[in-house]
Amino acid sequence: MANRLENLQRIGVFYDGNYFLKVNNFYNYEHRRRARIDISGFHEFIREEISKLTNTDRRNCQIVDAHYFRGRLPAAKIEDPNQIYNDRVFDDILMYKNVTSHYLPVRHDQQGMTQEKGIDVWLALEAYELAIYKQFDILVLVACDGDYVPLVRKLNTLGTRVMLISWDFSYFDKLGRECVTRTSQQLLEEVSYMIPMHQLVDDRVRQNDPIINNIFRQSKKQVINDTLRLIGNQETPDHASEEYNSTILSLKEGYGFIRDDEKNNVFFHSKAVQNADFRDLWEGMKVRYVCLKDNDKFVAEKVWIVR
Repeated sequence: MANRLENLQRIGVFYDGNYFLKVNNFYNYEHRRRARIDISGFHEFIREEISKLTNTDRRNCQIVDAHYFRGRLPAAKIEDPNQIYNDRVFDDILMYKNVTSHYLPVRHDQQGMTQEKGIDVWLALEAYELAIYKQFDILVLVACDGDYVPLVRKLNTLGTRVMLISWDFSYFDKLGRECVTRTSQQLLEEVSYMIPMHQLVDDRVRQNDPIINNIFRQSKKQVINDTLRLIGNQETPDHASEEYNSTILSLKEGYGFIRDDEKNNVFFHSKAVQNADFRDLWEGMKVRYVCLKDNDKFVAEKVWIVR
C-alpha cells in the first residue's frame, strides 16, 4: 500500500467553460457523432492517458479536484426559458461528477453584445493557488487560449506538469459563416503534455476504441439510428418535424439553397445531408427536408436525397 501511495498521480482538472461549451455544441450539432461529451467518460480518458504517459498504474492516476469556470447571464436577462432549465441540468451533471462550478456575471458592451471578462484570470488564480495547496502532480487544462500561457509558466516553476486538452475545429453557422477555433501555438509549446482531441476522435485506428467512444454520451434516438444503419436501413427522419419536397436551387462550397418560393428559398449546410455525400449533389436534384426558422431566414436542419 505504501508503494502504491508513493506512485500516486494527483490530478486537477480545470475547464474553460465557454470553450468547453463550444466544443460540446460542435460535437452535438456539427460533427457526425451527434453526441455531447460525457464528463465521466472524459475523466476516465484523462486517467487512461496519464497512466500511459507516466507509465503509472491506472489505479494510481486519480482526479482529486475538478473545476469549471464560465460567465453566466442573470435569469432575468435570458429570453429563452429552456436555457435556464438546460443550464440547471448541466449544473446537476457537474455536481454529481464532483466538478465545482464557478460563475461570473456576463457583462454587456455598448453595442449590447455579451462579453465574458475575467474568466481566464479567475481560472488562472484558482488553478495556481490550488496547485500549491493540493500539490497536484499534473494539472489538466481544458482550454485553447494563449492567455493561459502565464499560468502554465507559473505551474512549471512549482514542478506541476500541465496537460493541455484541446480541440481544433471549424464549421459553418446557420447563416453560412465559417467559425474557426484553433489552439494557441504558444500555449502548446509551454505545456508538458499536449492532447489534440480532434485528431484522436477522428482517428480511424481508434474509431472502435471504447475509451474514445465513452467520451461521448449518445441520445436514445442516436442509438436507434446507429442500430438501423448496422442492419442496412437509413437513418429515420424526425417525424415530429414537418417535411417538405423540392429541388436544389444552387450549390456553393460547403452549403447550398433549396428552392422554396414561400420561404424565399432555404439554406442548408453540407453536414445536413443525411443519405448522400454533399460532393455528389447537383442543382435540380430532388430532395426532402425539414427546416427551422433562424431570425428571418429558413434553414434546412436535415436534407434527404430522393432517389
